[in-house]
Amino acid sequence: MSEVIGQKRNGPDYLRLLQTGELAKRVDALEALLERCTVCPRDCLNNRLQNEIAACYSGRLPIVSSYTAHFGEEPALVGTRGAGNIFFGNCNLRCVYCQNYQISQTHKEQLKNEVTHERLAEMMLELQARGCHNINFVSPTHFVPQMARSIMLAAQAGLKLPIIYNTNAYDSVEVLKQLDGIVGVYLPDLKYAEDEAGYLYSKVRGYKECARRAIAEMYRQVGDEMVFSQDGLLQRGLIIRLLVLPNDIGGVRESLEWIRDELSPRVAVSIMAQYYPTHQAATSRRHILLSRRITETEWLRALTALDELGMEEGWMQEFDGAAYYYRPNFDNRETPFTDIRDFTS
Repeated sequence: MSEVIGQKRNGPDYLRLLQTGELAKRVDALEALLERCTVCPRDCLNNRLQNEIAACYSGRLPIVSSYTAHFGEEPALVGTRGAGNIFFGNCNLRCVYCQNYQISQTHKEQLKNEVTHERLAEMMLELQARGCHNINFVSPTHFVPQMARSIMLAAQAGLKLPIIYNTNAYDSVEVLKQLDGIVGVYLPDLKYAEDEAGYLYSKVRGYKECARRAIAEMYRQVGDEMVFSQDGLLQRGLIIRLLVLPNDIGGVRESLEWIRDELSPRVAVSIMAQYYPTHQAATSRRHILLSRRITETEWLRALTALDELGMEEGWMQEFDGAAYYYRPNFDNRETPFTDIRDFTS
């Protein structure tokens, strides 16, 4: 795996941005987007500063469903003490198969989980005090301005962990540019290789192009070189997650081809087998193509594409028993991930 081990860095880049005053400028620029909200590609233009509810059902304050040391991410993120996961409530997508729909699509219930920016900063510091290796924001897209302000507050109080941006990739490029140097590790999904599936199954228009532009911006910032600490923990880099869906709905091979041809064959990918029918995919006849687990043949087809396209950087989940590893409160130290090279070599 391409890597730089133990490269000398005096803490995360956001600490330098804090010292120069640039971090405060970035926070102000991001918060200005909330007045006529263009924080994500939905561009709903609601005034979230006045607590108008946007298309993501979110207003001025961040919503945090839970925060915990988490052991279900890729090995280079969880180490021995876990990733410091902060699960935001609500979402700018409406995936009919969302495994976390209880927190992403129950906006009325999530209102009770609103927190102040100061409290969100305290959560980061608590996770750091527990020994977590990083701060992993899960589904942060619709709360980027709030996230950025809270990172600034936490940094002022002693936060020094890498920031992971764990996203569905339906992100604004202009917003991502403001995160350059704040985020150390980008962890986007690339859900679909064509827009029709994005509209049918995640209820947004133009997913493919929006996600590809967003991931290209992430790549511009961090490239294909992963920077690890001496103990093998990822400090900076890009990992693109590809969830294998039944009936090839996600178009994994096409997405891998785009990554190889438009970004780099050295970009790390994470191939995931955890799909199982839940939420509307488990109950609605309209989504019959998503109503079952993937087959071993479908899984092996995705792995074969890795080999044939020369993608050898990253991780893949084990096929058996991978279905529940990403539930927010699942605290299992047994990682389901294997180095891709174990398959391609």
